[in-house]
Amino acid sequence: MADDKTKRDFRDRDRVSADEDYEVRYFAKQHRLTPEQVRELIGKHGNDRKTLGPEARKLCG
Repeated sequence: MADDKTKRDFRDRDRVSADEDYEVRYFAKQHRLTPEQVRELIGKHGNDRKTLGPEARKLCG
């Protein structure tokens, strides 16, 4: 049976939401940063994971 197209999941998995604490904590743990550092990165570079990953690696050296 086909998927019900009226029931859609609108989450965007290639973005980190600064409003969702669990997403910020998860990204921070992955890159060994503090949640505050992650929010600063999001503010400076946007919330795209492809952009944030390399910027996070620059921070942790």
